[in-house]
Amino acid sequence: MKEKIGFIGLGIMGQGMVRNLLKAGFEVYIWNRTHPKMDPLIEIGAHAATSPADVASHATIIITCVSDTPDVEHVMMQANGVIFGAKPGDLVIDMSTISPEITRRLAQAFADRDVQMLDAPISGGSEGAAKGTLSIMVGGEADQVARAMPVFEAMGKAITHVGDIGAGQTVKLVNQILVVVTMLGVGEALLFAQAGGLDLNKTLEAVTQGAAGSWMLSNRGPQVVERDWRPGFTIDLQQKDLRLVLEAADQMGVPMLGTSMVFNLYRTLQQQGLGAEGNHALVKALEHLAGTEIGNR
Repeated sequence: MKEKIGFIGLGIMGQGMVRNLLKAGFEVYIWNRTHPKMDPLIEIGAHAATSPADVASHATIIITCVSDTPDVEHVMMQANGVIFGAKPGDLVIDMSTISPEITRRLAQAFADRDVQMLDAPISGGSEGAAKGTLSIMVGGEADQVARAMPVFEAMGKAITHVGDIGAGQTVKLVNQILVVVTMLGVGEALLFAQAGGLDLNKTLEAVTQGAAGSWMLSNRGPQVVERDWRPGFTIDLQQKDLRLVLEAADQMGVPMLGTSMVFNLYRTLQQQGLGAEGNHALVKALEHLAGTEIGNR
């Protein structure tokens, strides 16, 4: 029998993820704190639920994809939370990016009720969510990962079981370090190219296929040149993830020189009211220092 899916959190990522679950033929029950975001998905076949607990009562696999650690704790454990609707044998999958420590604590609370949990944070931006090409980093028991694989395959292409519960979140933080430090390099390189009088589009064409190539360069570099700051992932959400990185690094005693620099550059942009722009708008902080703007004239 095909699993019934519950999905909580219909933001910039969740909308596309639910559409792909429906396209794959899953029956999906949805809930979002702001109810109007549910309407477009109801129109294409999703079922509306009245609370996270109500979602869980109808589903066998319950997915959460919300903004931050306190949000996950709230929809999981507070009044009308998932834990009050989940049934023995159900599987909860958190696809948010949150604290690995809190993830393990939540998993234990569910295990006490004979409910399994995986942590499966995602990468690939709104584009990957819409196209079903997300990278998914999964922590938890191997049998539950196998159970969830058809669900993951509806939403992503690179699905990797990285270890026990909490490992998915830790790998996602590794991912975020690479994303932001790479974006710092993209910004500096484009500033350098412009100062050298180069055509920026031709420059990107020349370097994206070589050793310098990366997803951020290929996907966000052209947006920077066009000064298109629409978010695949916002500065505010990126800052939340970097805060988790720096907290975990502090606990482990690991120096984070580049990441902490980016965190502070993003903070200056937030103070300018730019937190809702895409995380590639990091280059605006570099432009301020350089006294110029990137873009073909």
